[in-house]
This record gives sequence, structure tokens and C-alpha cells, in this order.
Amino acid sequence: MSLWFRGEIFNSTEQMYVVLNDSAVVYNDDPEAVMAIEWTEWRIALQEFADQGVNLSDVNTIGIGFGDRSNPQAGGSGTMYFDDIRLYP
Repeated sequence: MSLWFRGEIFNSTEQMYVVLNDSAVVYNDDPEAVMAIEWTEWRIALQEFADQGVNLSDVNTIGIGFGDRSNPQAGGSGTMYFDDIRLYP
């Protein structure tokens, strides 16, 4: 899976994640990724989702979030832009 993103230097530092089928979550290793001011590609091996039980031939939803998905907290701020979200077999 590949997605391109950029943020703003003044964004709150929050870890970015992608979730498939509202169940399997993969976090970006860089907690400051949300402050990238240039377009940045994030590649995620589909096996990371499959290892969490996602049937890759039956993906219904893709979500992008920030912070700790299992323990949401209010308070983040900033602007993010996303483009070219792609799934590759």
C-alpha cells in the first residue's frame, strides 16, 4: 500500500496510522511525519495488515488517523493533505 501526504510545520506531533476494515492498524514509525512540509510517500507492506487477520481480497474500508487508535485523546491540531492512496497486490 502506498499513500502520499504532507502536513504543516506547526501541526501537533501525533503518530499517524492507517486502518483497514476498521480492525488492522499500522502506525507510521516517524512521530513527526505530520510535520512534513513536502509530499512524502509512506509505503506499507500489505503483509502487516494480513498478519492482523485482514483478508486482503476483501478490503472494504481504509481509514487514516492520528494518535493512539486504541486510546483516542482530544487535543490534536493542524492540517494534513493526502493524495494517491493505492493498493498494490
